[in-house]
Amino acid sequence: MFRRLKLGFKQGFYTVVVVMLAAIAKLLFRYRVVGREKLRNDESYIIVARHRSYWDIPLMAAAVGAKDRIHFIARRGLMRAVPFVRIAIRAYSTVIDRENFSKDDFRRMAEAFKRERLIGLFPEGTTKQRVDAKGGAIHFASLARKNFLPMNIRAEGPYPPKYPFRYPRVTVSFGPPISIRELEQGLESRETRAERYRDMSARLMQRVDTA
Repeated sequence: MFRRLKLGFKQGFYTVVVVMLAAIAKLLFRYRVVGREKLRNDESYIIVARHRSYWDIPLMAAAVGAKDRIHFIARRGLMRAVPFVRIAIRAYSTVIDRENFSKDDFRRMAEAFKRERLIGLFPEGTTKQRVDAKGGAIHFASLARKNFLPMNIRAEGPYPPKYPFRYPRVTVSFGPPISIRELEQGLESRETRAERYRDMSARLMQRVDTA
């Protein structure tokens, strides 16, 4: 019973926060969502997007909606954020040490990918520009047997925003789900696993860009 109450509170708190985020997004970014029907209620997904700003995270959550809770993969450096943000990260994320990725990080990520219905992931792993997507998304999707759901965050104007007054108009669009098998179709069988994951990651990000 205590566990059910805890889960109920966790979902309730998430719902309240995401409703607030959606209101803020509409006010600041005049955002709209396209193609949300591609996220089926009876399917599990790894939702992937490019990472250009810390706003990507609340925009992803707002676009998916308050009823469908996303479990994020977060880097340890985010735990230096303000207390409220740290609490949210602990409650709704698996925190990993990206620079010193350990067996424990691997285990916790694998468990999260298998346990959670929706995983939110930014394969580039950083907001720095011109960084290739890491192969980890492909590897863990293979282990969990989950499909990807590409999400494109399009901004008309400065993104990240130019504070305090310049915010872009944002459209968040979902592309069709794509499986690991689709991503690896036609690749050379001679490739090493690292090379294959690199090419599959590049294809995945192309699907993000065209969503």
